[in-house]
Amino acid sequence: MIEVQGLTKRFKDIVAVDSAAFSARDGAITGLLGHNGAGKSTTLRVLYGLLKADAGKAVIDKIDVMKDPLQAQSVIGVMTDAHGLNPRLTAREHIEYFARLRKMTRSDMNRRTELLIEALDMGEIADRRAEGFSQGEKMKVCLSRSLVHDPQNLIMDEPTNGLDVMTTRSVRAIFQNLKKQNKCILLSSHIMQEISALCDEIVVIAEGKVLMQGSLDDLARSTGEKDLEEAFMKITRDGQ
Repeated sequence: MIEVQGLTKRFKDIVAVDSAAFSARDGAITGLLGHNGAGKSTTLRVLYGLLKADAGKAVIDKIDVMKDPLQAQSVIGVMTDAHGLNPRLTAREHIEYFARLRKMTRSDMNRRTELLIEALDMGEIADRRAEGFSQGEKMKVCLSRSLVHDPQNLIMDEPTNGLDVMTTRSVRAIFQNLKKQNKCILLSSHIMQEISALCDEIVVIAEGKVLMQGSLDDLARSTGEKDLEEAFMKITRDGQ
């Protein structure tokens, strides 16, 4: 479970995240929904330890991210919008490299690598170098790297950005399967259709502030709008 309370992050005079508060529970997909520049990525970067908050608290499975960032990182898997694949390494080598970074035993590394290659249907690319991979193939490698240590919590920044329709559907199926395993999944997106199709809980964020959290039905009841885009526009207008 991920809990955020009063989280604030400034860059000089710019307040990127302004006293944000929300939670993401186990066995559910929670989406941070906001336009580009709303503070979604900054919030996630604080959660996985790339940035240090100026104020507030973030807790992952009862671990205080600010006080014990390394312990918090041990229970999360992260997939950012920057793929960062080495074109000379194969898909398998990428997974194994991240397993070694996680200090996994060789037997566990081999077991998890084979499991992920099968689960993500990567058999045809497992021993190919990453140079020339499609966006969908790159995404699968990045997702497998984040899952290699079987984390309870997954943090995904725009996970379907740039993917075609068929690959996007495949990613959704993977996330739904992880949800069935009682994983806590937190993702960011500015794509209404993506949030609507995937998420059990929606956190609306604008100008660094969390304006509302709830299910799609909760947002509809609160705004009187059945369409997520219309509900989002009303929430953000009222929140300004």
